[in-house]
Amino acid sequence: MARISYVELPVKNVAGVRDFYAQAFGWGFTDFGPEYAATTSGDVDLGLNGSTDHAIAQLLPIVEVEDLEAALASVTAAGGTITVPIFAFPGGRRFHFRDPDGNELGVFVNEPE
Repeated sequence: MARISYVELPVKNVAGVRDFYAQAFGWGFTDFGPEYAATTSGDVDLGLNGSTDHAIAQLLPIVEVEDLEAALASVTAAGGTITVPIFAFPGGRRFHFRDPDGNELGVFVNEPE
């Protein structure tokens, strides 16, 4: 079955954004030169593209977590800005934030009804 396996974000400061996600979620990155870093878990991986030669459109990836409030605290402590506070949707809750480079992402937790 086809699934999303990789999300790439345009960034201006690869090292700074890499460090933000490492602090906020404990993710490990591999640097592929000064203009690119990526997770390489084999699951859904995140690429940080700092190249001006291959600019991409900004996406809204959604991160699944087990504890939404803990994730909100980690994102805030790491320097993220909450853009949409926690809200409920059918099957769970989520919030949106901007990382230090201005990329917006969502974070959600499944909560079966």
